[in-house]
Amino acid sequence: MFAAEQVDGWTPPIIDAPATVITPIKQAEAFVAATGATITHGGSRAFYRPATDSIQIPPREAFIGTATSSPADAYYSTLLHELKHYSGHETRCNRQPGRRFGDDAYAMEELIAELGAAFLCADLRITDEARADHAQYLDHWLKVMKSDNKAIFTAASKASEAVTFLAALQGA
Repeated sequence: MFAAEQVDGWTPPIIDAPATVITPIKQAEAFVAATGATITHGGSRAFYRPATDSIQIPPREAFIGTATSSPADAYYSTLLHELKHYSGHETRCNRQPGRRFGDDAYAMEELIAELGAAFLCADLRITDEARADHAQYLDHWLKVMKSDNKAIFTAASKASEAVTFLAALQGA
């Protein structure tokens, strides 16, 4: 999942409806808790902050569903995406993310995070529906994949490595 600020021309919908009530998904809650990641709820965007080795995510009530996914699906798929970035820290899987939106390393890290989140969503039985703001990233991903015909395999391998790392934190 992506921060709205990173997508040119996309703005989040204005919602006058009451806050969403999300029923926790037990297996996802347990999985995330077992990673030991520092997660702070608040603000209006989700991101992993390398400087503090922490994840920031909007409050659960800020997530809305769609015709094919629930608010809980949106919340957990976003959290799992950010957890993939967390797995890239030098003390974990040691991936080197790009420095800014649009550079090749950034695009590759986003592709790894998105693939890894999709893998985990499947494992945890969470719907991970494509969103309209994915289109902005697709252009960058395609650029990377056109310049390196093995990029998708590299990204899938790194995503799988991150899933394996996070799964190992789950214990018995």
